[in-house]
Amino acid sequence: MGVSCAAATDKGLRRQTNEDSFSVREDLGLFVVADGMGGHAAGEVASRGVVEGVVAFIEATVAMSSDQAWPIPFDPRQSVNVNRLRAGFRMGNRRLAAQIASSSGLRGMATTAVAVLIDGETGTLGHVGDSRAYLLRNGQLERLTRDHSWVEEQIHVGALSENAAREHPWRNIVTRALSGSEDVEVDIQEVSLKVGDRLLLCSDGVFSVLRDEQINNVLQRESDLDSLCHVLIQGANDGGGPDNVTAIVLEIDAV
Repeated sequence: MGVSCAAATDKGLRRQTNEDSFSVREDLGLFVVADGMGGHAAGEVASRGVVEGVVAFIEATVAMSSDQAWPIPFDPRQSVNVNRLRAGFRMGNRRLAAQIASSSGLRGMATTAVAVLIDGETGTLGHVGDSRAYLLRNGQLERLTRDHSWVEEQIHVGALSENAAREHPWRNIVTRALSGSEDVEVDIQEVSLKVGDRLLLCSDGVFSVLRDEQINNVLQRESDLDSLCHVLIQGANDGGGPDNVTAIVLEIDAV
């Protein structure tokens, strides 16, 4: 099963620098978006370091099977790609720890991240923080990830509505991020894919401005994927675009 893709990023209307990073590796079936925190260079360093760490690990283990000697603890209850992607996130996190240890100016930097590793009809999805993945299938949009954020927790327990959360002054507070700490927890899941599915990976600069129905309307358009990415970016900017905006749109093709 093949994958077509497009990606776009923008620093947003009120940002001097772009703290988002992304990678499109069609040869590996790997697609990653990260949204750095820590201000200016530190946020950019964090997001880029994690993306590079994830890509490097997936690249290094592309031909490995479950019966080989792995450079990381291997959970036999999980698939090879679940093990690979979880370890990739952890390797990216270790890269942050090394960078922070080498420069006091990088202390406090962190990043959210979302990645999908596509192998045939299965997508292995990992995320930390509030970067998101969506699936469009047969005209229906589904959010595949649950934000690790304060407002998401309040929505989950019924203390906030979706509309109230979008306007809450604490809406940008994440409860989990990649920061170089040893106890990082990565949410991993496997998703069955079908021909015609579209996937969106994005930073919060997209969905903090565009509602799910607007994202749905864009992803359903009969346009090339590059155009869809730029429509999402432009829509976020037209809506005020205070944050960095990054989107990767994938389409599952026929064999």
